[in-house]
Amino acid sequence: MQFRKITIVGVGLLGGSLGLAIRRRKLARETAGYARRAATIAENEKVGALDYVLTDLLAAVSDADLVILCSPIAQMQPLVKQFLPALKRGAIVTDVGSVKTGVVKDICGLVRRAGGHFVGSHPMAGAEKTGVAAARADLFANAVCVVTPTRRTNQAALRKVQKFWQAVGCRVLPLAPETHDQLVSQSSHLPHIVAATLAARVLHPKAPKQQAALCATGFRDTTRIASGSPEMWRDIALANRRNLAKSLQAFVADLQKFQRALAKGDAKAISKFLETAKQRRDDWCACSASPSQE
Repeated sequence: MQFRKITIVGVGLLGGSLGLAIRRRKLARETAGYARRAATIAENEKVGALDYVLTDLLAAVSDADLVILCSPIAQMQPLVKQFLPALKRGAIVTDVGSVKTGVVKDICGLVRRAGGHFVGSHPMAGAEKTGVAAARADLFANAVCVVTPTRRTNQAALRKVQKFWQAVGCRVLPLAPETHDQLVSQSSHLPHIVAATLAARVLHPKAPKQQAALCATGFRDTTRIASGSPEMWRDIALANRRNLAKSLQAFVADLQKFQRALAKGDAKAISKFLETAKQRRDDWCACSASPSQE
């Protein structure tokens, strides 16, 4: 499968990694990118993620067969509205957003009225580093990519998007947008908030000066994702706030249950808590392909 031209709107870690994967696998004759900052153009020239990057959105999207939105979620709808005049009739638009219900609702109709097709996507891949300089061609290898078709999704476009994600190394999983958002609120969004809370509390400026020295690999591993883009994660939290609030409520209830066992000195309850967690994680690791860093 090869597209004539693929345009990536937002050339950061994900956009740059997609560009490298596309070029390595020869999935397009031409790869273009759009970035707000001229500095990104220079960074792309060093990395070689895309054939070229422009700060002119209409020129970047013009004549593209596939447009991939890799910007923060809150910017996606405004960017689509801006580039619609340049969107080729029959072109496919997809995205990499971590929240799907709002994105699908906001963008589907816009793209359809312009004569194109939108298919929501979310590759479960990423890292705490940002920017095209951190891009990796293998970022999507063995990662799950959720696609979120609706009843109005063009089936030919859906098949092309699925084949595209498979071609860059993903395992494709179709889900309803609402189901996706509920599930990732627990497995992706909640862990980020927990990691951010730990990092902010334990490394507070008023903590004893020896505290940081006692933060070893366990703390580093547990809080790794807290180094992700605050702008991106702010948008994710707000876009999925209802599901995330429910996940936080359930998580707090579990912590309070452990807190009560601790206050009582209930060794049996504490052991059960830790053993259950270990067993469930071990079982998951045993049946999972290399989990991507999301």
